[in-house]
Amino acid sequence: MAENNYEDNAGSTQMFRAFVETPPAQERANVSVHRSSGGGRTGMIAIGAIVALVVVVAVVWLAVK
Repeated sequence: MAENNYEDNAGSTQMFRAFVETPPAQERANVSVHRSSGGGRTGMIAIGAIVALVVVVAVVWLAVK
């Protein structure tokens, strides 16, 4: 028969809550990287949209000409 050994219930519960409520170090690092590189990505999307618009305008201009 197995013995249930409950020596430190409160300590185990506190450690479990700390584990669940605290994000892993890797996840925290990824969040800070995404926040710092967000402006660069937005800039690249804006440049891509402008280039696409210029290409569409050039194609329409050549088709009308």
